[in-house]
Amino acid sequence: MKVLSFGEILLRLAAPGYTKLFQKDSLDATFCGGEANVAVSLAIFGLDSAFLTKLPDGAVGKAAVSSMRYFGVDTSKIVYGDGRMGLYYLEKGASQRPSKVIYDRAYSDIALAQRSDFDWNSIFEGIEWFHWTGINPALSDNVAEICLDAVKTARAKGITVSCDLNYRKNLWSSEKAKSVMKELMPYVDVCIANEEDADKVLGIKPDNNDVETGKLNKAGYESVAKEICSRYGCKYVAITLRESYSASVNGWSGMLYSSAEDKAYFSRKYDIQIVDRVGGGDSFGAGLIYGLITGKQCQDAIDFAVAASCLKHTIEGDYNRTTVADVESLLNNGGSGRVQR
Repeated sequence: MKVLSFGEILLRLAAPGYTKLFQKDSLDATFCGGEANVAVSLAIFGLDSAFLTKLPDGAVGKAAVSSMRYFGVDTSKIVYGDGRMGLYYLEKGASQRPSKVIYDRAYSDIALAQRSDFDWNSIFEGIEWFHWTGINPALSDNVAEICLDAVKTARAKGITVSCDLNYRKNLWSSEKAKSVMKELMPYVDVCIANEEDADKVLGIKPDNNDVETGKLNKAGYESVAKEICSRYGCKYVAITLRESYSASVNGWSGMLYSSAEDKAYFSRKYDIQIVDRVGGGDSFGAGLIYGLITGKQCQDAIDFAVAASCLKHTIEGDYNRTTVADVESLLNNGGSGRVQR
């Protein structure tokens, strides 16, 4: 099964290690982006993975493409223009100091893209699964219209559609997100979210939860998932459950709700010593897509997704360089961290 991910790929400029931005006279440059991260992870897992965006036809854009092709991602569908590429600055947090992200992505090629840039009937040839995120329509009204064209065409062709809500307050307001996403959500088969996404994007939130003290009401999340399925017709809703003890230590688990079974499945919880949390949600999404595509039962699919994402939190950069064997080792051996030789 071939999976197409659609979105923006960015240049990430990160302060080295856990220093503050510009504390040192250098920044570490890598490529990233919610949908790009998913495409790379799926390729590493061994799936036929493609990525679509619009990029400037220059050295930086080509370097971004090369960073994905290295892992086996099909980039042949990418559209090229003559504008700029988006970027963001990252300062990784530690202990009680939170991570900080500063976007510089306005007027990027993808944000200024036109509906005529994408022939979805042609793009979807050979595609069986389409993945996008709520970041896309937040980039511009044009991209919101492009996303609507895409999901309508995907539905007409019987392509499975997954969406990670990925609310970003620095890109749009909750009010705008709700207005736009209500038009897109009826075309989504698999919805991926966290507690903030469900609240800010869909206006649905669990009761009696406090992620900072680690008190999670599982029944509340199940009710959120049921409401999403009832309101929009989704087949599955996956929710990441992050308990932020500090910037360095998080509790990490997840839930997968199946509307057909009317049942919620909860994963094992990991307490993670974080190396780099950016891209953690994307690695969860990729793990879930892999699990569902390869026919795993719901419990196994959510366990795989959470374990894959747990490992990503220990890897520098947005891309999850974790293999299926790595994930299975964690699932089977419990993650003691002992040297393997």
